[in-house]
Amino acid sequence: MNAENKMAYRPINKLILQMSAPPLISMFLQYSYNLVDSMFVAKINEQSLAAVSLSFPITTLMNALSIWIGVGVNVLIAGYLGQNKQKKADSAATLGLLLSLSVGVAVTIATLFIIKPYYATFTQNNEIFKYGLRYMKICAYMQIPNMVHIAIQKMLQATGNMIAPMWFQIIGVMFNFIFDPLLIFGVGPFPEMGIAGAALATVLGYTLSMLIALIQLFFTKQKVKPILKGYRFDAQILKMLISYGLPSFIMNALGSFMVNFVNVFLVNYSDTAVAFFGAYFKVQQLIVMTVNGLIQGCLPIMRFNYRAKKEARLWQTYKIGTLFATIMMFVGTFLVMCFPDEILSLFSASQEMRLLGITAMRIMSLGFVFSGLSTMIATYKQATDKVVPSIIIQLCRQGVLLIPLMWLLNHTLQIIGIWIAFPITELLVCVFACLLMQKERKNIHTTK
Repeated sequence: MNAENKMAYRPINKLILQMSAPPLISMFLQYSYNLVDSMFVAKINEQSLAAVSLSFPITTLMNALSIWIGVGVNVLIAGYLGQNKQKKADSAATLGLLLSLSVGVAVTIATLFIIKPYYATFTQNNEIFKYGLRYMKICAYMQIPNMVHIAIQKMLQATGNMIAPMWFQIIGVMFNFIFDPLLIFGVGPFPEMGIAGAALATVLGYTLSMLIALIQLFFTKQKVKPILKGYRFDAQILKMLISYGLPSFIMNALGSFMVNFVNVFLVNYSDTAVAFFGAYFKVQQLIVMTVNGLIQGCLPIMRFNYRAKKEARLWQTYKIGTLFATIMMFVGTFLVMCFPDEILSLFSASQEMRLLGITAMRIMSLGFVFSGLSTMIATYKQATDKVVPSIIIQLCRQGVLLIPLMWLLNHTLQIIGIWIAFPITELLVCVFACLLMQKERKNIHTTK
């Protein structure tokens, strides 16, 4: 298997580009769902944009659960293939598929129960409350197809097949992009559904991606296949799947909790502030998670070569991946710094939102570059069985440091302090992550 798998022998530069380009595009498309919804919904009114913004922590948490299982399966399969354990890889794929389906059902039911008290907690505006319920009562049903198609996406990526996952992601997003305006505004034979139309287009887009993913997995030739007959549950595989995917879950889930905490502060200022931050965070996630697509392309390469005991290739992948991630984050910072007004215009921003948002976007974007480096270090730790340091880095980025800093600066500098807390946190976490990495490299050289 090692001799046949490109992760064992191809030049790292070309391998990273080949492995990362499709998931990079896939992650960009994955996080464009809510962005596209927000762009079209904003044309209804600012209250509907605020409702979708308030829903973003829920949908982000749903995506985080999907990525947890998907990345866990990805790391397991890549490691087993690196050790030439085909049956174990197939067993991991089977468990991932079953787990994604069952968790998807449970999350859908839970979401339908929590949305009413959730919106009641974060808004006193009855119009925003009604818009939010209308949107999430439909969006809740996206979770089953979302979890299944992401699990399959990560299975295929673990084997080096990056093209098929990209295409079933593209098709789903294109469906959403086309049907969003048709169902929101009632174009031609389609009914005018308003905010509910945006939710329906999203659910149908995910469902289409799932159906294509299932066809790819079961009816085309792949290097890993779920076991249809004679499958035996392995508790050890489940434990490792949960463990390996946990850092990625925390990275994504903390974004959800962080948005909720920010909204707690912002509701004291205005509904416009809440609507702005929701719009900004979608743009930020689009940049950060696109870079995360690059990182996820590097993850199976590092994992494969770590298990195959090819330390030079492991370290080279980390260094080159970090360089690419830093360059991409610089580009993201440049775009947000130079074109904040144009970005806000995508959300039909009012003059009040522009006055608030342009300065805020420029301040918060200063932390992008530091975020790319610290996330790459966390990914290296994840690939090399050091899950706890990886989790600590993510916890510091969006919780342990950010929330106290935000509270302190909000009390001293008012709303501007909320924006400043973001780049300061990213800088501090980046320094901490670099110190962890430096310590590990010293230990490796000492043992040699």
